[in-house]
Amino acid sequence: MSELKVYNSYSREKEIFKPITPGHVGMYVCGPTVSGESHLGHARPYITFDVIYRYLTHLGYKVRYVRNITDAGHFEEEGRAAEDKISKKAILEKLEPMELVQKYTNLYHWAMAQFNTIPPSIEPTATGHITEQITMIQKIIDAGYAYEVNGSVYFDVKKYAEGHDYGKLSGRIIDDLLETTRTLEGQEEKRDRADFALWKAAPPEHIMHWPSPWGEGFPGWHIECSAMSNKYLGEQFDIHGGGMDLLFPHHESEIAQSTICNGKNPARYWIHNNMITINGKKMGKSYNNVIKLTELFSGDNPVLEKAYHPMVIRFFILQTHYHSTLDFSNEALQAAEKGLRRLWEAYENLGKLEIPDNTTAGDKELDEKVKKLVNEFDEFMNDDFNTAKVLANMFELAPVINSLKDKIIPISALSQDTFNLLKEKFGLYIEDILGLKSVSAADNDKLKGVMELLIEIRKEAKGRKDFATSDRIRNQLSAMGISLKDEKGGGMSWTVEAS
Repeated sequence: MSELKVYNSYSREKEIFKPITPGHVGMYVCGPTVSGESHLGHARPYITFDVIYRYLTHLGYKVRYVRNITDAGHFEEEGRAAEDKISKKAILEKLEPMELVQKYTNLYHWAMAQFNTIPPSIEPTATGHITEQITMIQKIIDAGYAYEVNGSVYFDVKKYAEGHDYGKLSGRIIDDLLETTRTLEGQEEKRDRADFALWKAAPPEHIMHWPSPWGEGFPGWHIECSAMSNKYLGEQFDIHGGGMDLLFPHHESEIAQSTICNGKNPARYWIHNNMITINGKKMGKSYNNVIKLTELFSGDNPVLEKAYHPMVIRFFILQTHYHSTLDFSNEALQAAEKGLRRLWEAYENLGKLEIPDNTTAGDKELDEKVKKLVNEFDEFMNDDFNTAKVLANMFELAPVINSLKDKIIPISALSQDTFNLLKEKFGLYIEDILGLKSVSAADNDKLKGVMELLIEIRKEAKGRKDFATSDRIRNQLSAMGISLKDEKGGGMSWTVEAS
Protein backbone atom coordinates (compact mmCIF):
# COMPACT_ATOMS: atom_id res chain seq x y z
CA MET A 1 0.00 0.00 0.00
CA SER A 2 1.23 3.52 -0.81
CA GLU A 3 2.32 5.89 1.95
CA LEU A 4 -0.10 8.52 3.21
CA LYS A 5 0.54 11.97 1.74
CA VAL A 6 -1.10 15.17 3.00
CA TYR A 7 -1.14 18.69 1.61
CA ASN A 8 0.65 20.91 4.12
CA SER A 9 -0.60 24.50 3.93
CA TYR A 10 2.62 25.68 5.58
CA SER A 11 4.96 24.27 2.91
CA ARG A 12 2.30 24.39 0.13
CA GLU A 13 3.33 20.88 -0.86
CA LYS A 14 2.08 17.33 -0.51
CA GLU A 15 4.28 15.61 2.05
CA ILE A 16 4.60 12.03 3.26
CA PHE A 17 2.90 11.87 6.64
CA LYS A 18 5.27 10.83 9.42
CA PRO A 19 4.01 11.39 12.96
CA ILE A 20 6.35 12.70 15.65
CA THR A 21 5.77 9.59 17.78
CA PRO A 22 5.50 6.37 15.73
CA GLY A 23 2.03 4.84 16.00
CA HIS A 24 0.50 7.95 17.57
CA VAL A 25 -1.09 11.08 16.07
CA GLY A 26 -1.92 14.35 17.81
CA MET A 27 -4.54 16.39 15.93
CA TYR A 28 -5.99 19.76 16.94
CA VAL A 29 -8.96 21.26 15.07
CA CYS A 30 -10.40 24.70 15.83
CA GLY A 31 -13.93 24.27 17.14
CA PRO A 32 -16.89 26.65 17.07
CA THR A 33 -17.54 29.89 18.92
CA VAL A 34 -20.80 28.94 20.62
CA SER A 35 -22.42 32.38 20.49
CA GLY A 36 -25.11 31.17 18.10
CA GLU A 37 -26.35 28.20 16.11
CA SER A 38 -23.93 26.30 13.91
CA HIS A 39 -24.47 26.82 10.19
CA LEU A 40 -23.68 25.10 6.89
CA GLY A 41 -20.15 26.53 6.90
CA HIS A 42 -19.43 24.66 10.13
CA ALA A 43 -20.44 21.34 8.58
CA ARG A 44 -17.52 21.07 6.19
CA PRO A 45 -14.51 21.23 8.56
CA TYR A 46 -16.01 18.91 11.15
CA ILE A 47 -17.09 16.31 8.56
CA THR A 48 -13.71 16.63 6.79
CA PHE A 49 -11.67 16.10 9.95
CA ASP A 50 -14.01 13.36 11.13
CA VAL A 51 -13.07 11.38 8.00
CA ILE A 52 -9.38 12.16 8.55
CA TYR A 53 -9.73 10.97 12.16
CA ARG A 54 -11.50 7.79 11.00
CA TYR A 55 -8.90 7.06 8.32
CA LEU A 56 -5.90 7.60 10.59
CA THR A 57 -7.53 5.25 13.11
CA HIS A 58 -8.13 2.74 10.30
CA LEU A 59 -4.40 2.90 9.45
CA GLY A 60 -3.70 1.76 13.00
CA TYR A 61 -2.71 5.05 14.61
CA LYS A 62 -3.77 5.87 18.15
CA VAL A 63 -5.20 9.34 17.55
CA ARG A 64 -5.71 12.03 20.18
CA TYR A 65 -8.18 14.35 18.52
CA VAL A 66 -8.59 17.69 20.33
CA ARG A 67 -11.32 20.10 19.19
CA ASN A 68 -12.01 23.12 21.36
CA ILE A 69 -15.12 25.07 22.25
CA THR A 70 -14.67 28.86 22.25
CA ASP A 71 -17.05 29.86 25.03
CA ALA A 72 -15.40 33.04 26.27
CA GLY A 73 -16.21 35.00 23.15
CA HIS A 74 -13.15 36.66 21.72
CA PHE A 75 -11.74 39.96 20.72
CA GLU A 76 -12.75 40.47 17.10
CA GLU A 77 -9.72 41.54 15.07
CA GLU A 78 -12.02 42.52 12.21
CA GLY A 79 -14.76 44.10 14.32
CA ARG A 80 -15.17 46.70 17.01
CA ALA A 81 -12.48 46.68 19.71
CA ALA A 82 -13.34 44.60 22.76
CA GLU A 83 -16.55 43.26 21.24
CA ASP A 84 -17.38 39.91 22.80
CA LYS A 85 -19.81 37.84 20.75
CA ILE A 86 -21.07 35.78 23.68
CA SER A 87 -21.57 38.72 26.06
CA LYS A 88 -23.44 40.64 23.35
CA LYS A 89 -25.70 37.68 22.46
CA ALA A 90 -26.37 36.87 26.13
CA ILE A 91 -27.72 40.37 26.69
CA LEU A 92 -29.96 40.09 23.61
CA GLU A 93 -31.35 36.69 24.66
CA LYS A 94 -31.63 37.69 28.36
CA LEU A 95 -29.54 34.69 29.38
CA GLU A 96 -26.55 34.23 31.64
CA PRO A 97 -23.45 33.92 29.39
CA MET A 98 -22.80 30.30 30.38
CA GLU A 99 -26.51 29.50 29.91
CA LEU A 100 -26.18 30.74 26.33
CA VAL A 101 -22.95 28.80 25.87
CA GLN A 102 -24.59 25.59 27.11
CA LYS A 103 -27.61 26.10 24.83
CA TYR A 104 -25.53 26.47 21.68
CA THR A 105 -22.97 23.83 22.70
CA ASN A 106 -25.82 21.33 23.10
CA LEU A 107 -27.21 22.30 19.68
CA TYR A 108 -23.75 21.93 18.12
CA HIS A 109 -23.26 18.48 19.66
CA TRP A 110 -26.73 17.44 18.46
CA ALA A 111 -25.95 18.57 14.89
CA MET A 112 -22.60 16.74 14.90
CA ALA A 113 -24.39 13.56 16.02
CA GLN A 114 -26.84 13.93 13.11
CA PHE A 115 -23.83 14.03 10.77
CA ASN A 116 -22.52 10.83 12.39
CA THR A 117 -19.24 12.50 13.42
CA ILE A 118 -17.22 10.76 16.13
CA PRO A 119 -16.74 12.99 19.21
CA PRO A 120 -13.15 14.21 19.71
CA SER A 121 -10.91 12.60 22.31
CA ILE A 122 -10.82 15.86 24.28
CA GLU A 123 -13.08 18.90 23.90
CA PRO A 124 -11.54 21.68 26.03
CA THR A 125 -13.24 25.02 26.59
CA ALA A 126 -11.61 28.44 26.55
CA THR A 127 -13.18 29.38 29.91
CA GLY A 128 -11.72 26.24 31.46
CA HIS A 129 -8.18 27.23 30.49
CA ILE A 130 -7.82 30.89 31.51
CA THR A 131 -4.85 30.03 33.78
CA GLU A 132 -2.96 28.39 30.91
CA GLN A 133 -3.62 31.37 28.66
CA ILE A 134 -2.39 33.86 31.29
CA THR A 135 0.77 31.78 31.81
CA MET A 136 1.45 31.75 28.06
CA ILE A 137 0.86 35.50 27.72
CA GLN A 138 3.28 36.20 30.60
CA LYS A 139 5.89 34.03 28.89
CA ILE A 140 5.53 36.06 25.67
CA ILE A 141 5.86 39.33 27.65
CA ASP A 142 8.97 38.01 29.41
CA ALA A 143 10.50 37.10 26.04
CA GLY A 144 10.00 40.72 24.90
CA TYR A 145 7.37 40.06 22.21
CA ALA A 146 4.30 41.49 23.94
CA TYR A 147 3.51 44.71 25.79
CA GLU A 148 0.81 45.91 28.19
CA VAL A 149 -1.20 49.10 27.69
CA ASN A 150 -4.07 50.16 29.99
CA GLY A 151 -4.68 46.60 31.17
CA SER A 152 -4.59 45.09 27.68
CA VAL A 153 -1.71 43.02 26.26
CA TYR A 154 -0.71 43.01 22.58
CA PHE A 155 1.63 40.81 20.56
CA ASP A 156 4.39 42.83 18.86
CA VAL A 157 4.07 41.58 15.28
CA LYS A 158 6.71 43.88 13.79
CA LYS A 159 9.37 42.77 16.27
CA TYR A 160 8.46 39.11 15.72
CA ALA A 161 8.67 39.54 11.93
CA GLU A 162 12.25 40.85 12.18
CA GLY A 163 13.56 37.40 13.14
CA HIS A 164 10.80 35.04 12.09
CA ASP A 165 8.92 34.09 8.93
CA TYR A 166 5.66 35.86 9.81
CA GLY A 167 3.07 35.44 7.06
CA LYS A 168 4.48 32.20 5.65
CA LEU A 169 1.31 30.18 6.35
CA SER A 170 -1.10 32.72 4.86
CA GLY A 171 1.27 34.07 2.20
CA ARG A 172 0.98 37.62 3.53
CA ILE A 173 3.81 40.17 3.67
CA ILE A 174 4.25 42.18 6.86
CA ASP A 175 4.43 45.54 5.05
CA ASP A 176 1.13 44.80 3.30
CA LEU A 177 -0.44 43.88 6.63
CA LEU A 178 0.57 47.21 8.14
CA GLU A 179 -0.86 49.08 5.17
CA THR A 180 -4.13 47.15 4.89
CA THR A 181 -5.09 46.71 8.55
CA ARG A 182 -8.21 48.73 9.16
CA THR A 183 -8.22 51.51 11.74
CA LEU A 184 -10.53 50.25 14.47
CA GLU A 185 -11.80 51.66 17.74
CA GLY A 186 -9.13 51.24 20.44
CA GLN A 187 -6.32 50.75 17.91
CA GLU A 188 -4.50 53.88 19.12
CA GLU A 189 -3.10 52.01 22.13
CA LYS A 190 -1.26 49.53 19.89
CA ARG A 191 2.29 50.23 18.75
CA ASP A 192 1.37 49.03 15.25
CA ARG A 193 -1.97 48.29 13.65
CA ALA A 194 -0.89 44.73 12.82
CA ASP A 195 -0.42 43.86 16.52
CA PHE A 196 -3.10 41.55 17.90
CA ALA A 197 -4.64 41.23 21.35
CA LEU A 198 -3.47 38.55 23.76
CA TRP A 199 -5.57 39.97 26.62
CA LYS A 200 -8.18 42.72 26.64
CA ALA A 201 -9.08 44.91 29.57
CA ALA A 202 -12.77 44.50 30.35
CA PRO A 203 -14.92 47.65 30.17
CA PRO A 204 -17.49 48.04 32.99
CA GLU A 205 -20.36 46.71 30.86
CA HIS A 206 -18.47 43.53 29.92
CA ILE A 207 -20.16 40.57 31.65
CA MET A 208 -17.44 37.92 31.15
CA HIS A 209 -14.06 38.74 32.66
CA TRP A 210 -11.32 37.22 34.79
CA PRO A 211 -8.53 38.53 37.06
CA SER A 212 -5.04 38.69 35.57
CA PRO A 213 -1.66 40.32 36.34
CA TRP A 214 -2.78 43.17 34.04
CA GLY A 215 -6.23 43.68 35.56
CA GLU A 216 -9.73 42.33 34.97
CA GLY A 217 -10.20 41.23 31.39
CA PHE A 218 -10.65 38.39 28.94
CA PRO A 219 -8.36 36.50 26.54
CA GLY A 220 -7.77 37.27 22.90
CA TRP A 221 -9.02 34.79 20.34
CA HIS A 222 -5.72 33.33 19.15
CA ILE A 223 -4.13 32.60 22.55
CA GLU A 224 -6.97 30.20 23.44
CA CYS A 225 -6.03 27.60 20.84
CA SER A 226 -2.28 27.95 21.47
CA ALA A 227 -2.78 27.30 25.18
CA MET A 228 -5.17 24.37 24.78
CA SER A 229 -3.23 22.59 22.01
CA ASN A 230 -0.02 22.97 24.05
CA LYS A 231 -1.67 21.53 27.17
CA TYR A 232 -3.15 18.43 25.55
CA LEU A 233 -0.79 17.73 22.63
CA GLY A 234 2.53 19.24 23.72
CA GLU A 235 4.81 21.89 22.32
CA GLN A 236 4.65 20.34 18.86
CA PHE A 237 2.06 17.93 17.51
CA ASP A 238 1.25 16.35 14.15
CA ILE A 239 -1.84 17.99 12.59
CA HIS A 240 -3.52 21.35 13.07
CA GLY A 241 -6.76 21.66 11.13
CA GLY A 242 -9.48 24.13 10.30
CA GLY A 243 -11.10 26.07 7.51
CA MET A 244 -9.13 28.28 5.11
CA ASP A 245 -10.82 31.30 6.66
CA LEU A 246 -8.64 30.69 9.73
CA LEU A 247 -5.30 30.89 7.87
CA PHE A 248 -5.11 34.59 8.75
CA PRO A 249 -5.15 35.97 11.32
CA HIS A 250 -5.93 33.03 13.60
CA HIS A 251 -3.49 30.32 12.59
CA GLU A 252 -0.75 32.77 11.64
CA SER A 253 -1.04 34.25 15.13
CA GLU A 254 -1.03 30.81 16.76
CA ILE A 255 2.27 30.01 15.06
CA ALA A 256 3.79 33.30 16.25
CA GLN A 257 2.66 32.83 19.88
CA SER A 258 3.75 29.21 20.12
CA THR A 259 7.09 29.90 18.40
CA ILE A 260 7.96 32.50 21.03
CA CYS A 261 6.85 30.26 23.91
CA ASN A 262 8.28 26.95 22.70
CA GLY A 263 10.78 27.83 19.97
CA LYS A 264 8.96 25.88 17.25
CA ASN A 265 5.96 25.81 14.94
CA PRO A 266 3.24 24.06 16.99
CA ALA A 267 2.19 21.69 14.20
CA ARG A 268 4.10 19.62 11.64
CA TYR A 269 1.21 19.57 9.15
CA TRP A 270 -1.33 22.36 8.69
CA ILE A 271 -4.44 21.06 6.91
CA HIS A 272 -7.20 23.40 5.74
CA ASN A 273 -10.51 22.65 4.09
CA ASN A 274 -11.78 25.10 1.49
CA MET A 275 -14.97 27.11 1.82
CA ILE A 276 -18.62 26.50 0.96
CA THR A 277 -20.34 28.97 -1.36
CA ILE A 278 -24.11 29.21 -1.93
CA ASN A 279 -25.18 29.54 -5.56
CA GLY A 280 -21.71 30.92 -6.33
CA LYS A 281 -21.71 33.49 -3.52
CA LYS A 282 -19.75 33.49 -0.28
CA MET A 283 -21.99 32.62 2.65
CA GLY A 284 -22.47 35.59 4.98
CA LYS A 285 -24.95 37.80 6.77
CA SER A 286 -24.42 40.55 4.20
CA TYR A 287 -25.69 38.20 1.44
CA ASN A 288 -28.62 37.06 3.61
CA ASN A 289 -27.79 33.44 2.77
CA VAL A 290 -26.58 31.95 6.06
CA ILE A 291 -28.27 28.56 6.57
CA LYS A 292 -28.37 27.20 10.12
CA LEU A 293 -28.02 23.44 10.46
CA THR A 294 -31.47 23.15 12.09
CA GLU A 295 -32.91 24.98 9.07
CA LEU A 296 -31.04 22.68 6.69
CA PHE A 297 -32.58 19.62 8.35
CA SER A 298 -36.08 21.14 8.50
CA GLY A 299 -36.10 23.06 5.19
CA ASP A 300 -37.16 26.22 7.04
CA ASN A 301 -35.06 28.76 5.13
CA PRO A 302 -35.97 30.77 1.99
CA VAL A 303 -32.80 29.54 0.23
CA LEU A 304 -33.99 25.93 0.56
CA GLU A 305 -36.56 24.16 -1.62
CA LYS A 306 -36.94 21.31 0.89
CA ALA A 307 -35.44 19.68 3.97
CA TYR A 308 -32.23 17.68 3.57
CA HIS A 309 -31.21 14.63 5.57
CA PRO A 310 -27.89 15.08 7.46
CA MET A 311 -26.43 12.10 5.57
CA VAL A 312 -27.17 13.85 2.26
CA ILE A 313 -25.15 16.84 3.49
CA ARG A 314 -22.30 14.59 4.60
CA PHE A 315 -22.31 12.74 1.27
CA PHE A 316 -22.49 16.02 -0.67
CA ILE A 317 -19.45 17.38 1.18
CA LEU A 318 -17.41 14.19 0.64
CA GLN A 319 -18.12 14.15 -3.11
CA THR A 320 -15.68 17.07 -3.49
CA HIS A 321 -12.05 16.99 -2.36
CA TYR A 322 -11.74 18.95 0.88
CA HIS A 323 -9.19 21.35 -0.62
CA SER A 324 -11.57 22.51 -3.39
CA THR A 325 -14.34 25.08 -3.13
CA LEU A 326 -17.77 23.49 -2.72
CA ASP A 327 -20.79 25.27 -4.18
CA PHE A 328 -24.08 24.56 -2.47
CA SER A 329 -27.34 24.63 -4.41
CA ASN A 330 -30.68 22.86 -4.16
CA GLU A 331 -29.98 21.13 -7.48
CA ALA A 332 -26.61 19.82 -6.24
CA LEU A 333 -28.07 18.58 -2.96
CA GLN A 334 -30.98 16.86 -4.67
CA ALA A 335 -28.55 15.13 -7.03
CA ALA A 336 -26.51 14.06 -3.99
CA GLU A 337 -29.67 12.71 -2.35
CA LYS A 338 -30.41 10.50 -5.36
CA GLY A 339 -26.74 9.49 -5.62
CA LEU A 340 -26.56 8.38 -1.99
CA ARG A 341 -29.75 6.36 -2.37
CA ARG A 342 -28.34 4.60 -5.45
CA LEU A 343 -25.07 3.87 -3.69
CA TRP A 344 -26.75 2.60 -0.55
CA GLU A 345 -29.09 0.37 -2.55
CA ALA A 346 -26.04 -1.20 -4.21
CA TYR A 347 -24.44 -1.70 -0.77
CA GLU A 348 -27.57 -3.43 0.52
CA ASN A 349 -27.69 -5.60 -2.60
CA LEU A 350 -24.05 -6.55 -2.03
CA GLY A 351 -24.91 -7.67 1.49
CA LYS A 352 -27.48 -10.12 0.10
CA LEU A 353 -24.99 -11.80 -2.25
CA GLU A 354 -23.00 -14.95 -1.49
CA ILE A 355 -20.42 -16.75 -3.60
CA PRO A 356 -19.57 -20.48 -3.48
CA ASP A 357 -16.20 -21.36 -1.93
CA ASN A 358 -13.16 -21.58 -4.21
CA THR A 359 -14.92 -19.95 -7.17
CA THR A 360 -12.53 -18.90 -9.93
CA ALA A 361 -13.21 -15.88 -12.09
CA GLY A 362 -15.46 -16.66 -15.03
CA ASP A 363 -14.84 -13.20 -16.47
CA LYS A 364 -11.20 -12.29 -15.90
CA GLU A 365 -11.53 -8.83 -17.40
CA LEU A 366 -14.41 -7.93 -15.07
CA ASP A 367 -12.62 -9.56 -12.13
CA GLU A 368 -9.52 -7.42 -12.69
CA LYS A 369 -11.62 -4.28 -13.16
CA VAL A 370 -13.45 -4.81 -9.86
CA LYS A 371 -10.22 -5.61 -8.03
CA LYS A 372 -8.57 -2.45 -9.39
CA LEU A 373 -11.51 -0.20 -8.50
CA VAL A 374 -11.59 -1.55 -4.93
CA ASN A 375 -7.82 -1.41 -4.36
CA GLU A 376 -7.82 2.22 -5.48
CA PHE A 377 -9.89 3.15 -2.41
CA ASP A 378 -6.71 3.02 -0.31
CA GLU A 379 -4.60 4.75 -2.96
CA PHE A 380 -7.02 7.68 -3.18
CA MET A 381 -7.30 8.10 0.58
CA ASN A 382 -3.51 7.97 0.87
CA ASP A 383 -3.36 10.76 -1.70
CA ASP A 384 -4.45 13.54 0.68
CA PHE A 385 -7.75 11.94 1.76
CA ASN A 386 -9.41 12.06 -1.67
CA THR A 387 -12.93 10.96 -0.74
CA ALA A 388 -14.27 12.27 -4.07
CA LYS A 389 -12.31 9.67 -6.05
CA VAL A 390 -13.27 6.89 -3.63
CA LEU A 391 -16.95 7.69 -4.17
CA ALA A 392 -16.45 7.88 -7.96
CA ASN A 393 -15.08 4.31 -7.87
CA MET A 394 -18.01 3.20 -5.72
CA PHE A 395 -20.39 4.55 -8.35
CA GLU A 396 -18.54 2.52 -11.00
CA LEU A 397 -18.95 -0.59 -8.86
CA ALA A 398 -22.66 -0.01 -8.12
CA PRO A 399 -24.03 -1.19 -11.52
CA VAL A 400 -21.79 -4.28 -11.36
CA ILE A 401 -23.19 -5.13 -7.90
CA ASN A 402 -26.76 -4.54 -9.03
CA SER A 403 -26.22 -6.72 -12.11
CA LEU A 404 -24.84 -9.51 -9.90
CA LYS A 405 -27.89 -9.24 -7.65
CA ASP A 406 -30.31 -9.28 -10.63
CA LYS A 407 -28.34 -12.21 -12.14
CA ILE A 408 -27.61 -10.23 -15.29
CA ILE A 409 -23.99 -10.98 -14.46
CA PRO A 410 -23.51 -14.44 -12.91
CA ILE A 411 -21.89 -14.42 -9.45
CA SER A 412 -19.29 -16.82 -10.87
CA ALA A 413 -17.97 -13.97 -13.06
CA LEU A 414 -15.85 -12.93 -10.06
CA SER A 415 -13.32 -15.00 -8.19
CA GLN A 416 -13.99 -15.68 -4.53
CA ASP A 417 -11.02 -13.49 -3.50
CA THR A 418 -12.23 -10.51 -5.56
CA PHE A 419 -15.81 -10.88 -4.34
CA ASN A 420 -14.68 -11.06 -0.71
CA LEU A 421 -12.45 -8.02 -1.24
CA LEU A 422 -15.35 -6.09 -2.78
CA LYS A 423 -17.71 -6.98 0.06
CA GLU A 424 -15.21 -6.20 2.81
CA LYS A 425 -13.83 -2.92 1.43
CA PHE A 426 -17.14 -1.49 0.20
CA GLY A 427 -18.65 -1.90 3.66
CA LEU A 428 -15.51 -0.68 5.44
CA TYR A 429 -15.34 2.50 3.38
CA ILE A 430 -19.00 3.45 3.10
CA GLU A 431 -19.75 2.98 6.81
CA ASP A 432 -16.53 3.09 8.86
CA ILE A 433 -14.30 5.51 6.93
CA LEU A 434 -16.74 7.77 5.07
CA GLY A 435 -19.18 7.48 7.99
CA LEU A 436 -22.30 7.28 5.82
CA LYS A 437 -25.66 5.84 6.79
CA SER A 438 -28.81 5.09 4.83
CA VAL A 439 -31.27 7.93 4.26
CA SER A 440 -33.95 5.47 3.26
CA ALA A 441 -37.13 5.20 5.24
CA ALA A 442 -36.45 1.48 4.96
CA ASP A 443 -34.26 1.90 8.01
CA ASN A 444 -37.36 2.46 10.09
CA ASP A 445 -38.00 -0.85 11.89
CA LYS A 446 -41.73 -0.25 12.17
CA LEU A 447 -41.99 0.41 8.43
CA LYS A 448 -40.04 -2.79 7.76
CA GLY A 449 -42.52 -4.73 9.86
CA VAL A 450 -45.50 -3.17 8.05
CA MET A 451 -43.92 -3.89 4.65
CA GLU A 452 -43.23 -7.54 5.55
CA LEU A 453 -46.89 -7.90 6.56
CA LEU A 454 -48.16 -6.26 3.33
CA ILE A 455 -45.86 -8.43 1.20
CA GLU A 456 -47.16 -11.55 2.98
CA ILE A 457 -50.80 -10.45 2.44
CA ARG A 458 -50.05 -9.74 -1.24
CA LYS A 459 -48.44 -13.17 -1.68
CA GLU A 460 -51.49 -14.83 -0.14
CA ALA A 461 -53.80 -12.79 -2.41
CA LYS A 462 -51.85 -13.81 -5.50
CA GLY A 463 -51.94 -17.42 -4.32
CA ARG A 464 -55.75 -17.18 -4.19
CA LYS A 465 -55.70 -15.48 -7.60
CA ASP A 466 -57.13 -12.37 -5.92
CA PHE A 467 -55.29 -10.07 -8.31
CA ALA A 468 -57.48 -7.07 -7.46
CA THR A 469 -56.14 -7.04 -3.86
CA SER A 470 -52.61 -7.78 -5.05
CA ASP A 471 -52.67 -4.89 -7.54
CA ARG A 472 -54.31 -2.55 -5.05
CA ILE A 473 -51.47 -3.08 -2.53
CA ARG A 474 -48.84 -2.48 -5.22
CA ASN A 475 -50.56 0.62 -6.64
CA GLN A 476 -51.25 2.28 -3.30
CA LEU A 477 -47.68 1.72 -2.15
CA SER A 478 -46.44 3.12 -5.46
CA ALA A 479 -48.54 6.26 -4.91
CA MET A 480 -46.78 6.69 -1.54
CA GLY A 481 -43.37 6.39 -3.20
CA ILE A 482 -42.69 2.74 -2.26
CA SER A 483 -41.80 0.45 -5.15
CA LEU A 484 -42.40 -3.33 -5.02
CA LYS A 485 -40.37 -5.63 -7.22
CA ASP A 486 -41.14 -9.28 -7.92
CA GLU A 487 -38.01 -11.42 -8.00
CA LYS A 488 -37.13 -14.82 -9.40
CA GLY A 489 -38.11 -17.67 -7.11
CA GLY A 490 -41.23 -15.89 -5.84
CA GLY A 491 -39.43 -13.39 -3.62
CA MET A 492 -40.27 -9.73 -3.40
CA SER A 493 -38.20 -6.65 -2.52
CA TRP A 494 -39.14 -3.01 -1.92
CA THR A 495 -37.48 0.37 -2.07
CA VAL A 496 -38.44 3.90 -1.08
CA GLU A 497 -38.10 6.03 -4.19
CA ALA A 498 -36.04 9.23 -4.07
CA SER A 499 -38.23 12.28 -3.56
